[in-house]
Amino acid sequence: MSMISVCGTDCSTCYCYGELCKGCNELQGKVFHMPEGKACRIYECTVNTKKYSSCGKCDKLPCDIWRSTRDPKFSDEEFEENIRERMSNLQTNYKYNTKPQS
Repeated sequence: MSMISVCGTDCSTCYCYGELCKGCNELQGKVFHMPEGKACRIYECTVNTKKYSSCGKCDKLPCDIWRSTRDPKFSDEEFEENIRERMSNLQTNYKYNTKPQS
């Protein structure tokens, strides 16, 4: 199973990966910080609604859902870098065109 989640996050670098979380793909978006039985909004949109294997197939990337699910520990600069990294991961691992929308 890929450690790159549908949103481009590298689960293997997350401090929660392992005991606390098995990764988004493995858990079908139902990660530890979501209410019981609920999938992450990004996973829900990408996989369950649009039937994409990753956000890299969406032409609205990075979208409002990405922006609204920001990790509060990130500064503005860190968050923008996180988005760039995730988009790069999607392009590398899913071979999709992930040019940011204008």
